[in-house]
Amino acid sequence: MKIHQFEDKGLAHYGYAILSEDTGEVVLVDPARNPQTYYDFAEANKAKIVGVIETHPHADFVSSHLEIYQTTGATIYTHSMVGANYPHQAFDEGAELEIGAIKLKSLYTPGHSPDGISIVLEYEGKDKAVFTGDTLFIGDVGRPDLRESAGNITARREELARQMYHSTREKLMKLADDVLVYPAHGAGTLCGKALSDANSSTIGAEKRSNYALQDMSEEAFVKLLTEDQPFIPKYFGYDVALNKQGALAYKPSLKLVARLAADYQPEAGAVVIDARGEKVFKKSHFKGAINIQNGNKFETWLGSIVDPKENFYLVAATEEELEELIEKAAKIGYELLISGAFVQNSPANASTPELNVEEFSQNQDNYTIVDIRNASEVKGGKFFKRAINIPLPELRERAHEIPTDKPVVVHCAGGYRSAAGSSIVQSKLPDTLVLDLSEAVKDFKDGSI
Repeated sequence: MKIHQFEDKGLAHYGYAILSEDTGEVVLVDPARNPQTYYDFAEANKAKIVGVIETHPHADFVSSHLEIYQTTGATIYTHSMVGANYPHQAFDEGAELEIGAIKLKSLYTPGHSPDGISIVLEYEGKDKAVFTGDTLFIGDVGRPDLRESAGNITARREELARQMYHSTREKLMKLADDVLVYPAHGAGTLCGKALSDANSSTIGAEKRSNYALQDMSEEAFVKLLTEDQPFIPKYFGYDVALNKQGALAYKPSLKLVARLAADYQPEAGAVVIDARGEKVFKKSHFKGAINIQNGNKFETWLGSIVDPKENFYLVAATEEELEELIEKAAKIGYELLISGAFVQNSPANASTPELNVEEFSQNQDNYTIVDIRNASEVKGGKFFKRAINIPLPELRERAHEIPTDKPVVVHCAGGYRSAAGSSIVQSKLPDTLVLDLSEAVKDFKDGSI
């Protein structure tokens, strides 16, 4: 028997391949959008993919389950409550799937979603591991507030939090302490609030150290779980629906994206996502463009700033980067929203002045300061006492709340988000001088100024 974990650092996602070396068969759990790594794993082990298990319709990434079925003929297994629109076999509580000496058993574990399951792996008569999807993480449990208006079945966060209380205590915590825990996400996901950097654990270790598994009343658990959750990106509901339906095949979908000539001129009013570095962007960009820099969290911020009902142009510095960005957009199903993608080399029609940090430091009252960190971050302390807090995911809708009688300075916690935030404010308040504090924010973090 072999268990292989696949990691997508950008989305802090883990997918799994379970190999029966006896029979040369592979079952996948929660695969990512690009199925090639799973095909490579099967080929390297001279095995065939015979099953794909979806623990729930994922909100934060698009799964390749339908494409893998279409390519390999593997059966897709998921809970009947998902209401899946793709060919599948119900894998409800008590259902079992055997490959060689491996038995995969379904546990119904709602809480993150009303249709969530965990998969217990039994080998030679003993429970060895559990694939917990977004129910149990390392150091945390899944957030309960993503299915209030998404999916085949919706549920209020308080109701799901109560279900999570019972799923953890009546199902998962009753497994043996030495059972390995393999979640669908690690630190950095927005599907939980306090995940560990570890990529696996055991039931016993989680019972000892996971705050959500400690002894407490149901009411206390519900209160704890529903408070201080991170923001919900705009794309989450869209991905739930896309995963319930089954996404287009990965590579053919990438080919549908229009590659435009370098320095293409988007029409006036179009949404333009410019992923070049912030220094290059500030020197020259299209008026109204939003600077979401290419990096580890590009896809998360793309799906947090751009609504899935919108279309957008995608701008990169090189052809190679452009292809990388299209692939990142496809991880969340946003390749379908790209009106066109192109490389920008020539100067455009707008630029952003550089902030004189010393002048700002000495005369802060001459500026309107906008803090675009999340509410939970601001709760831990402000960097500037008079700053207005509008979280980055809300900025396009709320920029009109910013006073325009002074130049505006935008800041986040480290500089990456403020590049996007300042470009958004600039696009919404074109007659106001908008400046980016960028990485200089680190000099003001003690909150004393």
